[in-house]
Amino acid sequence: MRTFPLVAAAALAAGSAIGIAACRTTQAAATSHVVPGGDAGRGKEAIVAYGCGSCHNIPGVSGAHGMVGPPLDHFAQRSFIAGEVPNTGDFLIRWITVPQSIEPGTAMPNLGVSDGRARDIAAYLMTLH
Repeated sequence: MRTFPLVAAAALAAGSAIGIAACRTTQAAATSHVVPGGDAGRGKEAIVAYGCGSCHNIPGVSGAHGMVGPPLDHFAQRSFIAGEVPNTGDFLIRWITVPQSIEPGTAMPNLGVSDGRARDIAAYLMTLH
């Protein structure tokens, strides 16, 4: 009957290891969604200026209730962009600037967004958890 404390200790150790691994995974995921050089505040302004909300529902952006494109809520939690490429800052910037280069024939228009403005928009979208 003395095996119970050993089993309990082993279970506690295993649970702790899993918890630590989960924290590291969560931290890595949060870090991977940082867009270096991007400013989420400017990105939100750019989203308004380019009229992204006429096609997309975008949380936190006034009047962005479009129903043409997909809603962009929880964008930072998505695994892929347009079902084509991993959801990373670099791919998102490319998607915003030249969507046809990622998904030829997409309905997403090329709006002439500069790399800098796209970086800011990407920074805002990556705040949407």
